[in-house]
Amino acid sequence: MAQEKAARTRLLFLDVDGVLTDGRIILNDRGEETKSFNVKDGLGLKMLMASGVEVVIVTGRSSGVVARRAAELGIRAVYQGVADKGDLCRRLLAERGLERQQACAVGDDLPDLAMFRECGLRIAVADAAPEVRAAADHVTRSGGGSGAVRDVSEWILKCQGKWEDALADAGGN
Repeated sequence: MAQEKAARTRLLFLDVDGVLTDGRIILNDRGEETKSFNVKDGLGLKMLMASGVEVVIVTGRSSGVVARRAAELGIRAVYQGVADKGDLCRRLLAERGLERQQACAVGDDLPDLAMFRECGLRIAVADAAPEVRAAADHVTRSGGGSGAVRDVSEWILKCQGKWEDALADAGGN
């Protein structure tokens, strides 16, 4: 069932804190925010985008670090400071002419449930809040910031029958 949903995925909505990071917010003595991203997640996202899945970052916070990391990965759709993630997902699906069954949301905490309601495939990271895991179609092996997004990327590519090609393109064969 979840594999069939993954096979239809054309748009991936990603939360940041707790999904692309471990959820910690680090402020230095100058008040500057830093985050730690997993390089394996980055490669997984590049492989997914190269296969034709659009990646959209949706986060309730705003951070220059997120914009910079997204630019490094080639993610053009970055929405920060989003109060209603569900409304944004609905609007973006309509703009792209996609149905909710073609969208996947990856989240870790209660605000991400609004994205889940708008997407056909809902994925929770392993260390997500219990309510998010309960609402998910699939739960990753890894926690947020520890390879969960790589897990998602590989799993979707395998469900779509594109893993071998993505692996070869990434230099794996």
